[in-house]
Amino acid sequence: MAQQLSGKRYAEAMFELAQENNQVEQWGEDLTVVAEVFEDADFSALLKHADMPVANKLNATASVLAGVNPLVRNLVDLLVSKNSVDTISGVCAGYTELLDAHLGRQRVEITTAVPLEQSESDNISSFVTSLINSEVALTTKVDESILGGLVIQIGDRLLDGSVKARLDGLRNQLHTEIAASGQ
Repeated sequence: MAQQLSGKRYAEAMFELAQENNQVEQWGEDLTVVAEVFEDADFSALLKHADMPVANKLNATASVLAGVNPLVRNLVDLLVSKNSVDTISGVCAGYTELLDAHLGRQRVEITTAVPLEQSESDNISSFVTSLINSEVALTTKVDESILGGLVIQIGDRLLDGSVKARLDGLRNQLHTEIAASGQ
């Protein structure tokens, strides 16, 4: 929880600095690169290793993040030198939320039982855009356990049109009717 709070604070500070430099979208792209780099378990473990000197850790991040804005890299270096590598994902997530709000964009996650074709993704994106009257940043994932249909996550709202949800609903209805009939 403390890492989430400090990640959010760092994200807010970074966003203000990016606004001052008129680079909010570029820094968002750079932080996406940072997040991808730090998702690598081996690299993250290397930076968390207690016996590795901080200078070596900083050289490793400088090498991997060479194309990233120097001010973004400074934040990464600060967190690495403070042994707060785990905070970086919270910073990236917090910055993305601030950027989305700034741009009037809504993150939407679509879950399907099978991979979507591009035309299907485009149709879903158009539908959700008209539904929420906002630009949509669509991500998709596959979860075979939903059996069919799709699940749409829009912020904290969930639209579950999966076959699994329908079957669960029917099962519950049958149990209710059986219990009501006394059998």
